[in-house]
Amino acid sequence: MEEEARVTDMSATTRWRVLGLHHVAFARGDDPTADGALCELLGTQPHTEEGPGFTERMYGVGDAFVQTLEATGPGVVQTFLDKRGPGLHHVAFTVDALAPALEDLRARGVRLVDEVPRPGGMGSRIAFVHPAAFGGMLVELVEPGATQA
Repeated sequence: MEEEARVTDMSATTRWRVLGLHHVAFARGDDPTADGALCELLGTQPHTEEGPGFTERMYGVGDAFVQTLEATGPGVVQTFLDKRGPGLHHVAFTVDALAPALEDLRARGVRLVDEVPRPGGMGSRIAFVHPAAFGGMLVELVEPGATQA
């Protein structure tokens, strides 16, 4: 069986760069106190958006965010919760050029969840890289939109 490509050396990239951590995302169960506790801890209200079958809440923490994902119907968040329960869902990194990043990763044989960028929260464009590329960790790449700049 052929081993899937893993991302090991990103120093060769020339058309795009990882600029930093964008957010850490947690899928939360039915307990609504998690978001209230984050509001108290961080002293901020979240930016909230609805997605297909989920609500995302983004809490600003310095230059990054903590994201909670609440299932509101069938979809990827509910599937995750059914399989694994509440907890860490993914880690997201800010990139300066998402389309070239995906082209580069694909050329390296890295398995992608999203072959092309798609709309994300707060005006961003996003794409997910398959967990096999990062030793089991789901990674999201985010090209910030105007509301995040």
